[in-house]
Amino acid sequence: MDLTVWQTFVTVCRLGSLSAAADELNHTQSAVSRQIAGLERQLGVRLVERHARGVRPTTAGDVFRRHALATLREADRAVRAARDVRDGALGRPLAVGAAPSLASGLVPEAVRGLLVKTGRIRWSLVPGLSGRLHQRVSDGDLDLAVVTDAPPGLPHDAQVERRFLGLDDMVVVLPLGHPLAGGGPVHIGALAGETWTEDNDGSAALLRQHAARARVAVRIGLVAADLPGKLALVATGHAVALIPGVLTSALRADLTTVRLVDPPTRGIYTITPRRDPHPCAAALHDELAAAFAAPDGFRRAAAATAPGETGP
Repeated sequence: MDLTVWQTFVTVCRLGSLSAAADELNHTQSAVSRQIAGLERQLGVRLVERHARGVRPTTAGDVFRRHALATLREADRAVRAARDVRDGALGRPLAVGAAPSLASGLVPEAVRGLLVKTGRIRWSLVPGLSGRLHQRVSDGDLDLAVVTDAPPGLPHDAQVERRFLGLDDMVVVLPLGHPLAGGGPVHIGALAGETWTEDNDGSAALLRQHAARARVAVRIGLVAADLPGKLALVATGHAVALIPGVLTSALRADLTTVRLVDPPTRGIYTITPRRDPHPCAAALHDELAAAFAAPDGFRRAAAATAPGETGP
C-alpha cells in the first residue's frame, strides 16, 4: 500500500476535516476524498464518518489510525537510518528536549562539551514539561530528553530507557534586598507569611508537600504562565518562589536565593528511545552526567545518591 495515502488518512483523523487536511497536505479536497475512499475499498471497511463539524474515524478507522501512525513513524526512522549511513553518523540532527530549568543552563553546557569532542553536528533544543517530553521521546520526535520526577512523576514506558543523573535540591528565590537574602539555610516557617508564586503543578506540589511536612501553611497567591514570568514576579517584589537548584547559575541579576533546611528534591533523568537511538545520545548523557557532577551545592550526582541500575 502507498504510505502517502496512510499519511492522508492520519492527517484527516487528526484535523477532523477533509478540507483542513487538504490545506495542510497541499492537495485538493476532492483528491483527499478519493484517497480515503480508495483506502476504504482496499481494506473493505468504512474508516470515516461525517458529522456536523467534519469527519471522524469509525471504530475500525480508529484502530487502523493507531497502527498507521506507528507504521509511518517506523518508516520515517527507516529513511533516517538509511540517510545516516549515506551521510555518516553525525549527519543526523540531534533533537534534545529539556525541562525549562534544565534548558536554561545545564543542557546547553553539556551540548557544548559534546560538540568539543564530536565536532560540528546539527542539533535543536525543545523546552517543555517532563510529561510532554517523555511522550515525544516515546513517539520518536526527540532523541533525548532531560526530565524530572517532580509530581506527577514519570510514567513507566517500555519504549524508552531512563537513566538517573542525580538529585536537585530546590531553593527559594527572593528579590534583592529581601531580609533573608544572603543568609544560611532557613526553615520554611521563616517564609510562612510570604506570598508565593508558581508556574506549574509539579513545583507547587513540592512546595505544599515540604510545608506540610514542616507543619507550616504557605499561600500561593500568584500564578505565572511560565518560568520567566514567575521570576519576574519575584524580581519585582510581588512574591517569593520555589525553584530548582540547577537554575541558580542562570538567574537574572536582580534575584537571589536562600537554601531551605531539609529541602525538597527532584530526581533528574535522561530518557532516550530504545529503538533507533541517535549515535550521539550516549555521549550526550555522559556530558550531562559530568555537568551534573560538577561542584555545586544544589546538585547531588547519581553515584552518590542512587544505585547503579539505570533501567526504567
